[in-house]
Parts: sequence; structure tokens; C-alpha cells
Amino acid sequence: MTTMAIVTDGAANRRATRRSGRDILFTALGVAFLAIMLFPVYWMFNASLQPSGNTLTASLLPLNPSFAGYEKAFADQGPNLVTSLIISVGTVVFSLAIAAPAAYALAQFRYRWINVALLAVLIAQMIPGVVIANALYAAYNDLGMLNSIPGLILADATHAIPFSIMILRAFMMSVPPSIIEAARVDGAGHVRAFWSIVLPVAKNSLITAGLFAFLFSWSDFLFALTLTTTDDITPVTLGIYQYLGTQVANWSAVMATAVLSSIPAIVLLVIAQRYIAAGATGGAVK
Repeated sequence: MTTMAIVTDGAANRRATRRSGRDILFTALGVAFLAIMLFPVYWMFNASLQPSGNTLTASLLPLNPSFAGYEKAFADQGPNLVTSLIISVGTVVFSLAIAAPAAYALAQFRYRWINVALLAVLIAQMIPGVVIANALYAAYNDLGMLNSIPGLILADATHAIPFSIMILRAFMMSVPPSIIEAARVDGAGHVRAFWSIVLPVAKNSLITAGLFAFLFSWSDFLFALTLTTTDDITPVTLGIYQYLGTQVANWSAVMATAVLSSIPAIVLLVIAQRYIAAGATGGAVK
């Protein structure tokens, strides 16, 4: 019995050693891949601190950092950052105001047209942005909505609303009907039950959909380029594009603008990451 126990313990130790070795290997590979993917982000930050503004001769570390690029970026692109922030927040509010009731109806109501509506949402999600941009340009030109913040909010919402509907519906399908039925028995209508019962429960999914709507709008370039013909309204993505033609000898300002435009998205992702994980998988298991 003692010999068998020793043999069993030895085999277990060898399996544990092999498992530990595999864990170390996979961790090293993960760190290597992460470093490769994040290196362009680091180089962007490093180039923004170079005093010469030349990314070709920049050292691997910013040993003599200069913030002149950030000063110029704030002076030239500060209003564009504010414009992008206004458009992105407006897109989030407008998208959730449309997507949340639509997702509730598609999840809780039992009508024959539900499947047709879901198919329409999927088709809307698959339409290329350039097609929508060309159609909106003709419509905006007739309606006088070119070069306007509401026009860009509506354009960005065309991508955010279908995606938000799918995210929110997946969660609202998992809401127990008994909760809604209890509210209806107490005298609440569909609107009151949706507002008082469903929305508080769906907080994680709302945050997830709102964050993605913000990112869609914040990173938009196609609509900004197509639907603006003057410099009155310039989102930061379009500002960086225009910047490249005038600042090719001063890449530190260009990279500083890119760093500044990345900060809101990074901050939101860090703050809301636990809500995103919960909201994205909220409707996976009933």
C-alpha cells in the first residue's frame, strides 16, 4: 500500500509539474501577444513626447520628453474633442431611447411580426456605412441638416440602434415574465412596467449598449467626412485627418491628438468593464 501511494503521489506530482509548465508557457505567449498588440499604442504615446516630432528617429524611450505636441493639440483640436463628445453623448441618449423600448417589445410581446422585425434589425446592421452615408447626404442636403450636430447624431445612431436592440433584447428575453405580470396585476401598464421594473433590472445591458454606442460615434470617420462640408462642425476624427496634411513635419502634435482622442474610450472601458462583462452575457443563460 505504501509503495502504491508513493507511485500515485509521484504521478500526481509529474502531472502537476507538466500542468504548471503549460500554464507558464501559455502565460508567456499571452504576454508576448499582448505586448505586440499594445506596442503601436505605446509608440503613439512615445512619439507624442518626442521634442523633434520625428517618429523615424525617435528613441525607444522618451528620455527627453516634450509636451509641445500636447500644447498644440489642445490649442488646435480642443474644440473638435468637445464636438465629438457632444455628438457621442447625444448618440448614446438617442440610441438607448429608441433601442430599449424596441428591445422590450421584441422580447416580451408575442406577435407574428416579431420575426420580421428582428430580420429587419439584422439587415439594418449589415448595411454598409458608405451606403447609408450617401443616402443621408442626399436627404440632409434637402432638409438643411448638413454640417449639424443633430445630423451627425442621427447618422451615428443608424449603427448604434440595431446593435443596441440586439444586446438589450438578449437580456430582456431572460427577464422572468412573472415579474412583469405581477406589475400588470398591480395596475401598471406596459410603459410603467417597462420603466419601473425592466429598466432597473437591465442596468448592465444598458451600460453595455450605451458604451458601444459611444465608441461607434466617437470613432466615426465616414459620416463625419461625408456629412460635413465646412469647418463649422469638425469631430476629432476628421480633425486628425485634416491635421495630417498640415503637420507632416510635426508628428508629435498628430500623435498627441491621437492620444487625447483615445483617453475617453480607455477611461470608459476601464470604469465599465465589469458592467460590460455582465451585460454581454446577461441573456446567455436563462
